[in-house]
Amino acid sequence: MLDLIRLVEEETKRSVLVGDPIEIEVERGRGWVDDQRVQFDAMRARCPVARLEDAWLVLGHAEVIAAATDPVAFSSAVTARRAIPNSLDGPEHAAYRAVVDRYLTPERVSRVEPACREIAASIVAGLPRGETVKTLARIGIPYAVRSQSAWLGWPSDLQDELVTWIRDNHNATRSGDRAQTRAVAERFDRIIGSLVEARRDEPAGDVTAALMRETVHGRALGEDEIVSILRNWTAGDLGSLATSVGVIVHFLAARPEVQRQVRQLVADGEQAGLEAAVEEILRIDDPFVSNRRRTTGVVELGGESIPQGALVLLNWTAANRDPLVFGDPDAFEPQRHAEANLVFGIGPHICPGRALTLMELRVITEALVRETAWIELSTERPAVREEPPVGGWARVPVVLR
Repeated sequence: MLDLIRLVEEETKRSVLVGDPIEIEVERGRGWVDDQRVQFDAMRARCPVARLEDAWLVLGHAEVIAAATDPVAFSSAVTARRAIPNSLDGPEHAAYRAVVDRYLTPERVSRVEPACREIAASIVAGLPRGETVKTLARIGIPYAVRSQSAWLGWPSDLQDELVTWIRDNHNATRSGDRAQTRAVAERFDRIIGSLVEARRDEPAGDVTAALMRETVHGRALGEDEIVSILRNWTAGDLGSLATSVGVIVHFLAARPEVQRQVRQLVADGEQAGLEAAVEEILRIDDPFVSNRRRTTGVVELGGESIPQGALVLLNWTAANRDPLVFGDPDAFEPQRHAEANLVFGIGPHICPGRALTLMELRVITEALVRETAWIELSTERPAVREEPPVGGWARVPVVLR
């Protein structure tokens, strides 16, 4: 089974997952199934830590936590290109992370929620009823672009360009063509760079303008550092948010008993309960497949001795379905599973945008549930899974009633 996976170590810029995802290619037609979660489940059942050709794949829940919470033994400095704060360790990571965290506080998140509500309501109001709707194209992508732009204070005339970029980036990621992926990534940096340059003299009235006036280590952030932070906030988050919408909508349509529970939570105004439900759906069908680490010395993990300098892939999707922790990994039990849920990671590199992402996903879910009587899978065409290294769904055709 392990010979189905061939690791590709060269740095490529992919941005549909949290941080830097697994860079693997899978040979189709040799036992692979459409749902890569099934393959990961089978691999984890054999061994919590698997030796690949050029790396180590960590699949067990306990083993992923051990690696993610030990930044001394498992360094995040895995790419030639400096990514802030993802590729940093120790005090340097802490310094930049303190800057990032200031923009993702509950107060900042609540400030943008009314705008997200308006965006969600507008998108749902424009959807047809009783006919097939393309979830990602009509809901996920436009909502991700418009809500993130509202949070960052980006102009509306940039939104069409961002929508096009998300699609091109997804296609490049699927293709495995490094030249295509690199070109798409460089195009995104040019978008951000031109935006930063145009706003250099504006007052610090929104997130982007305020970030441009931040300091670290007693000096102003450099333009390359500002672009790196904005890239982290947008390139990854746009794709991740759109993908998450697809996962949630498919889950509700495919599991009527959960949709009924979610509709009751919305009717009762249980926002915390709804966010817990969203997080549990993403645990069961976690689209944020992996992050990378590099060992700084010989490490014992999951019964394996991993040498110094080895590339280690922390598989969140597999860890979030570990039966040693969750029993039946497909059981929808938000309260019972909350403490062990690793959708947003763990350790010093835990996702700083958890509150923002959950708010955005809660708001679009509320809008969909309030303005429809039911959501069902389309009978005209089937839903289609994404291909590795992307998680989640490529297409989710649904009908709104």
